[in-house]
Amino acid sequence: MKKLLFYYFIFSLITGTTVYFLQCFSVPLPRIIRYYLNDFLIIPIVLYSCLVVLKWSRNDKNFTLSLAIILYLCTLYSVLFEFVFPKYLARYTEDFIDIILYFTSGITFYILQKIQHEFSKNS
Repeated sequence: MKKLLFYYFIFSLITGTTVYFLQCFSVPLPRIIRYYLNDFLIIPIVLYSCLVVLKWSRNDKNFTLSLAIILYLCTLYSVLFEFVFPKYLARYTEDFIDIILYFTSGITFYILQKIQHEFSKNS
């Protein structure tokens, strides 16, 4: 339980990278994996990376990201990747489901962070 977020980060990173490379090599994947899995996995990858840097820079091993910060990042990703980029870059498309996935993975990260923090306090 002590490294719950770390394992979640590694799982997300490996899974997301695998899906990305499979798509690059035109390996057929189910629609849900091809279009939605990486949108779900990117938020915990970014949040964990930010958390590690903030813990280091603040010299505080117990630092956690607030729900407001997590929701801000989810909102930022939603606006950029679902509204701004699709207007200017053909690679991106507007998809409301992606917004739900960003916030779902952000809330999942928050819950796992809270569980890990509570476990660390009680140990």
